[in-house]
Amino acid sequence: MSKKKNTHSTGTPATTLLDREAVSYTVHSYTHDPAAANYGMEAAEAIGVPPARVFKTLLVSTGEPGSAALAVGIIPVNRSLDLKAMATTLGLKKVEMADPAVAERRTGYVVGGISPLAQRNRSRTIIDASAMALETVYVSGGHRGLDLELSPADLQRLTEAEVAHIAGH
Repeated sequence: MSKKKNTHSTGTPATTLLDREAVSYTVHSYTHDPAAANYGMEAAEAIGVPPARVFKTLLVSTGEPGSAALAVGIIPVNRSLDLKAMATTLGLKKVEMADPAVAERRTGYVVGGISPLAQRNRSRTIIDASAMALETVYVSGGHRGLDLELSPADLQRLTEAEVAHIAGH
C-alpha cells in the first residue's frame, strides 16, 4: 500500500475528513451489486482481501434518552456483533441493533455504506480488538461500492473509539 495521502477526492464526508487530517489511506471502489445479500462480504470479495480485514459499522440502541441513545460497533464483516459484550463495554445491561432508518438519520449515510468516519452525529464508538493487530483495515467510505483502507490507529484516533472484544462468531 502506498503511504502517500490520497489526492483524488471521492466526495464523501469520510474522505474529506481523511484529507483534512492528512491521513494516509487508499480508496477501493467496486461496482456494488444491488442483489448482494451481505454488503461487507461483497466488499471483501470485490477488493480481494480476507473478510477479517474488512470492517462493518453497526449501530446499536442503548435505551438511553437523547443523543446518547446510539453507539457504534466496528467489527470484521465475517463476524457478528456480540450484543452482550457491546453492552458490557458501554457499561449497560443490554443493547439492541438500531433501526436502520434511525442509523441512516444519525450517521448521514445509507445502510451498506455507513462509514465510521465523519458521521453526521458522533456516537460513542467501539472497535473490535482484532483490528489493532492488523497493519491496515478496510471500512466503508460513505456509500456502497467504496471502501477505504487505513491504519487501525488512525481509525481509532479519528473516531475517538475505545477498543474491546465485541465480535462474536
